Amino acid sequence: MKLYFTRHGKTQWNQEKRFQGQSGDSPLLPESYEEIKAFGQLVKEVPFEKIYSSTSKRARDTAMGILAELDHPVEIVYTDDLRELGLGRLEGQSIEKLRETEAENLDYLRYHLEKYDPTPYQAEPIPAAIKRIEKVVNEAVAAANDGPLLFVSHGAILTAAIQHMVGKPLEKLREEGGLLNSSLTIIEETASTNQTSASYQMKRWNDVRFLDKD
Repeated sequence: MKLYFTRHGKTQWNQEKRFQGQSGDSPLLPESYEEIKAFGQLVKEVPFEKIYSSTSKRARDTAMGILAELDHPVEIVYTDDLRELGLGRLEGQSIEKLRETEAENLDYLRYHLEKYDPTPYQAEPIPAAIKRIEKVVNEAVAAANDGPLLFVSHGAILTAAIQHMVGKPLEKLREEGGLLNSSLTIIEETASTNQTSASYQMKRWNDVRFLDKD
């Protein structure tokens, strides 16, 4: 079964380089709707069984924009468990300004998740966030027939969860960088020796070529 993932379209806070996280939720930029449409056109012939989306408005708007382009419209299932990594007091703040005092820990958040400490920000631990994303994905796979399925979520948590699902340890989850807005990632369910969980293989990572981007 193939599983498709996309990060929501670019938002005002993305452009302003502010942390959004789980509770922050700025609107999509006007030009993002064209990129969402391009994503929808790219996958319009894929016979998705369902779309699973974060309940954040930026993700819901992205999911609905993609759905409008599909040849075979399907149900969108909204769940809080696909929301972004909770960043606590970081949410809404300027990334550049925070780097003046939090540079080391913010670098860990971006590049070395095994060293990132969420406690100063009253933020969500990385393993807990990965676990909730994987739970949604695994339960969706178990409930599906042959798929495929589409998941619409957020950059930080999707990057970590997808890489974890294909077998990378915590210290390597960011080695290929973070997911771009409106990018396409595909993983495929494979045979697993562990009957209690699915196993996945990367098929396509962070592809934005259809958006005419580098």
